[in-house]
Amino acid sequence: MKAIQFKEYGGPDVLERVDVETPGLKEGEVLIKVTAIGVNYADTARREGAYVVPTPLPFIPGAEVAGIVEETGEKTNRFQKGDRVVTLIGSGGYAEYVVANERTLIPIPENMEDATAVSLPLQGLTAYHLLKTMGRLEKGETVLVHASAGGVGSLAVQLAKLFGAGKVIATASSDEKLEMALELGADHAINYTKANWRDDVMNATDGEGVDIALEMAGGDIFHETVKCMRPFGRVVVYGVASGNPAQMYPSGLMNRNLSVIGFFLPQIMKKPVLFEKSLQELLKLVNTGDLKLTIGGIYDLEEAAQVHQMLQGRKTKGKLVLKP
Repeated sequence: MKAIQFKEYGGPDVLERVDVETPGLKEGEVLIKVTAIGVNYADTARREGAYVVPTPLPFIPGAEVAGIVEETGEKTNRFQKGDRVVTLIGSGGYAEYVVANERTLIPIPENMEDATAVSLPLQGLTAYHLLKTMGRLEKGETVLVHASAGGVGSLAVQLAKLFGAGKVIATASSDEKLEMALELGADHAINYTKANWRDDVMNATDGEGVDIALEMAGGDIFHETVKCMRPFGRVVVYGVASGNPAQMYPSGLMNRNLSVIGFFLPQIMKKPVLFEKSLQELLKLVNTGDLKLTIGGIYDLEEAAQVHQMLQGRKTKGKLVLKP
């Protein structure tokens, strides 16, 4: 089968098409013929050797796939050949076929396209658990969502409202992206490339600050975000897109009883009840039209390097999908 692999860390140019063996099945696993692959910042971090956990070489990136069950292994009973499914896997998604444990598969609703379904697992579950599990969002609270035009951000803006947030403040890097955030339900949209963006956030909250901030940039954005928090606020950190990890003194959180919380989605996969229930809820919200997905583009698998370049160049809106 064909796949996209890198043998050394580096820029998008290290991604190359290779021919590899179709993976074999173990007990409890199924073979999936991949029809759609979600592209995420985690894939670029893997490629650069800057991911949260070590990335072995050579490596086939891709943790988010949708497809059709091609073959089932021993002691599998929930799915059969021909079923359409979506799932998260550790790696190997940039390929024509992947293997996954049957327990991690979620059926794709009959009237939903595969590219739509694959846009939910990583970014949808991230947005969901940033707000509910880690941020502990309570009705009426104010939420600050950075990078609101991205995959996670665009979903977090909507979910915050659906979960009862009183006010959602979205940030983005261009007028076009800010307009998109407002269309998704944000109450205020602020350009975080402006020097005084923090003042705009405080003005939007009448000087009180925000209760929850979803932060994935790092560096100065993190430090300015902490200054935006009201007492008992929670900053949930889920990435370092700037490549500049923030340094902080925990004692600086004490005067306002602030919390800085880290989130790493693979930990959710260790609790199937959290993974399955929340993904099914997200799929239902999309199916009913309450949660809108933005597909930024669908590209051939061989265009993976170009897609990585676009993603890191902040030239995209919504979810990018690869198709074998």
